[in-house]
Amino acid sequence: MVHSAYDSVELLKGCPVRIDAAAAYGSKLLLGCSDASLRIYAPSSAPPAPLASGGGDDGPPPPDVEIRREPYLPERTVSGFWKRAPLAMEVCRSRDLLLSLSEWVAVHRFPNLETVVAIGKTKGAHVYSWDDRRGFLCVGRQKRVAIYRLDGGREFVEVKEFGVPDVVKSMAWCGENICVGVRREYMIMNSTTGALSEIFSSGRIAPSLVVPLPTGELLLGKDNIGVFVDQNGKLLQDGRICWSEAPASVVVQKPYAVGRLPRHIEIRSLRAPYPLVQTVGLRDVHLLLQSNNSLITTLSNAVYGLLPVPLIAQIVQLTASGDFEEALSLCKLIPPEDSSLRASKESLIHIRYAHHLFNNGNYEEAMEQFLASQEEITYILSLYPSIILPKLQTVSVPEKFADANDELHLSRVSSDASDETESSLSQHYESDDKSTLEIKKMSHNALMALVKFLQKKRQGIFERATAEVTEEVVQDSISSYEPYRSKSSNKKGGGYTHISSVAREMATILDTALLQALILTGQSSSVLELLKGPNFCDLKTCEKFLMERNQHTLLLELYKYNGMHRDALKLLDQLVQESNSGETHSELTQKIRPNMIIEYLKPLCRTDPMLVLEFSMNVLESCPSETIELFLSGNVPAELVNSYLKQHAPNMQSTYLELMLSMSENGINPKLQNELVHLYLSEVIDWFKDLKEQKKWDEKTYSPTRRKLLSALDGISGYNAADLLKRLPLDGLFEERAILLGRMNQHQLALALYVHKLHLPELALVYCDRVYEAALHQPSRSYANIYLTLLQIYLNPRRAIKELEQRTENSFAVVAQSTGVQKSGFIKVKGGRQSKKIAEIEGADDMRISLSSTDSGRSDGDADEMTDEGDSIMLSQALDLLSQRWDRINGAQALRILPRDIKLQDLLPFLKPLLRKSTEGSRNYSVIKSLTSNENLQVKEELYNCRRAIVKVDADSMCSLCHKRIGSSVFAVYPNGKTLVHFVCFRDSQSIKAVRGPATVRRT
Repeated sequence: MVHSAYDSVELLKGCPVRIDAAAAYGSKLLLGCSDASLRIYAPSSAPPAPLASGGGDDGPPPPDVEIRREPYLPERTVSGFWKRAPLAMEVCRSRDLLLSLSEWVAVHRFPNLETVVAIGKTKGAHVYSWDDRRGFLCVGRQKRVAIYRLDGGREFVEVKEFGVPDVVKSMAWCGENICVGVRREYMIMNSTTGALSEIFSSGRIAPSLVVPLPTGELLLGKDNIGVFVDQNGKLLQDGRICWSEAPASVVVQKPYAVGRLPRHIEIRSLRAPYPLVQTVGLRDVHLLLQSNNSLITTLSNAVYGLLPVPLIAQIVQLTASGDFEEALSLCKLIPPEDSSLRASKESLIHIRYAHHLFNNGNYEEAMEQFLASQEEITYILSLYPSIILPKLQTVSVPEKFADANDELHLSRVSSDASDETESSLSQHYESDDKSTLEIKKMSHNALMALVKFLQKKRQGIFERATAEVTEEVVQDSISSYEPYRSKSSNKKGGGYTHISSVAREMATILDTALLQALILTGQSSSVLELLKGPNFCDLKTCEKFLMERNQHTLLLELYKYNGMHRDALKLLDQLVQESNSGETHSELTQKIRPNMIIEYLKPLCRTDPMLVLEFSMNVLESCPSETIELFLSGNVPAELVNSYLKQHAPNMQSTYLELMLSMSENGINPKLQNELVHLYLSEVIDWFKDLKEQKKWDEKTYSPTRRKLLSALDGISGYNAADLLKRLPLDGLFEERAILLGRMNQHQLALALYVHKLHLPELALVYCDRVYEAALHQPSRSYANIYLTLLQIYLNPRRAIKELEQRTENSFAVVAQSTGVQKSGFIKVKGGRQSKKIAEIEGADDMRISLSSTDSGRSDGDADEMTDEGDSIMLSQALDLLSQRWDRINGAQALRILPRDIKLQDLLPFLKPLLRKSTEGSRNYSVIKSLTSNENLQVKEELYNCRRAIVKVDADSMCSLCHKRIGSSVFAVYPNGKTLVHFVCFRDSQSIKAVRGPATVRRT
């Protein structure tokens, strides 16, 4: 980095005597010469005037008066200003004083240079340091350091004087302390106590050099190296300035450090690594000092000014030479009043720096510069032609860019990293002097840098876009009251202004580009996270991009976020079919399964149940349980599901109802239960017809559907038994008929079917058990003698069959008249007579069996009538029934029904446990009666003892309330039988509680 930071201007030449000291007061030069004279020089363009007129008689010169770029002419010479040639001098502008060191330290006041004070104690001093802020003067004389304070502006008061180990060579104030450079080392001196702390040793070649910095820190010289330390002497980690030679003196003028070297003036930057900025070829320079905003160098008989080049010119130089960081650092020195100029310069430098880095392959650093430039993202995205941007109305995308000077035409870069490896595309670069195309190989890092850039920009743009959306929603809600406004207000244009959509369009561009960049860099998981959260991705652009790259998972998430559920489900269904057929895509890492459709449908159950039903049909057969669970967990109305299945998938209707019945704890509503049973019955009837035609029908043949039908008839209660009876064939399915008759409380007919048609007495017994146990939970119904009904059927089979046939004929006639019977295939007519088959029973009377139905005062002759049918009774089954269910049958009633000729020995299995139970019951009741009587006597005895209260009152008995003798007074006794009180005391103090228990007493 080499540029012109200062211009060297010859201000004065041919001074008559050697210059030993110099200072600047406004635009004038003050020279202390070897003949002890003070010579004053002024610019040639300024009119000749005494020093008093340099700043006017009313005060010092304005602070903006600078050293001018023109020759200086003598204005005034004060001979014998000092007694001997001065060693140093400086101007204190804030106090309008001139400090000089000659034989001693003297102070003169401007503008007339009258002597203020001469500090005689400083005689022989050779170095000093002035603290203008506090008015303190530190003077080094041999091995002593003295501190003085300016008091009242006219005299110096000595504050402290301390000794040092060696002769003081240099010194400077650093806060409250003083940094002293002696012959071989640097030390920090406490200005209050004089305590010394060593820093490090000085160099061997050059003398010690202490230079204060504007920040309060120090620059200490060690030969040709400048070391930075803080006010306490601790080393700073900002590096070191390495001069080409050991400097004799150094002046710091931000942002540069200027060193006086033997052969030239060297200017270095104060930014690490402190590079060389400029070299000024002035040899044998004796002095280097700082003026208002420039530097003054003196030779033996000449004076040169180092005038700073304007910041803008320096920035232009640095930018043109490609030293962008130094140019940016100089931009920070532009005054605050030129903030707009500073911002524009910084933005331009950042952009040029970014393009420079981008063209050299430093993509991340380039994006950092683009980010700092606050340039629109469309500008940066134009460098990536592989990123497809959406076409929007407000924001336009430039096709090519040029810098401010039209010197550099920027390239557009393309990169394809879908396979996560580096790939190259051509990049077009147009130069000023030729239009040839140069191809550059771009890498994966270019897009990775773009991803980081977009992610950093996203938060701010997204917040602004969200604010626009919120504002538009609020405006829409307010504008909903527009129809209620008066017509006059509408004519005056009182409507709402349109809200700008720039931020939303920028967010759309950003999110769309970010999605593509993430895909091209193989970051599918990050894309998925982007799509799941709030985003402004352009639907058409992203959809096309994802389809071309078979990113189906991400495309599904895009559809889902934008509410395009039908498109998403179509894609899912297509992927499932391709997966089942063995077709796969490179993007799919695992096989697509039908349950993915179910997972997608779950959130839609409440919002769009018809869409759920439409796309659930495709997975109902492969995942029935999961699909039914979807309907149940999503609260899709069961009637709607059943109706949809009946229309579009009738073969799955029963499956749905079965699974719903098994998975739902509360079951399904009666209508659906009834429909499920009818579905089973229809299938069973068709199956029955087929077997009947093949003459293979057997009542004991069971198909899976018939088992389901029987289980449903037994297990659920929501169906209509009468409607089902109408559909049953007359010559089969007797077990189903028996269950339906039992559901209609036609127990006698149901038992007759089990015994005489099905010939399954064990099922008849199970039926009786079920009815009996159900009656235990329903005390309002009494089915205790259901077993007697079965016993009657066993003992009078012919009578039972005859009664069954009569009821069947009567009931069938009623059903035929009411429904217009059409039973082809179910009723056979031969010779004008109906065949003797069990007809459908609908209007039979309710045969609820009660105790009175069989125990109606029949005599033994009645029993004879019941058993006079012949010898076809089912005696063995009747005896088995009595022996197995003796504890549920009324023995007396059973004995009345039995035939008279039955042997007592056959009844032993029935009577023996019955009598044993009866005897045990009688004995237990007797014991209970005795125990109850004894308990009653004990309670009475206790009551008697409680009522026998004996209270002994003698002459020493005292009242527990007034503590006086009871005597012959009326007294009261508390329930504990021991506490005695006067009745009068008790009455007067009813609110006072005695020793224990409530205040209930017994008057004696």
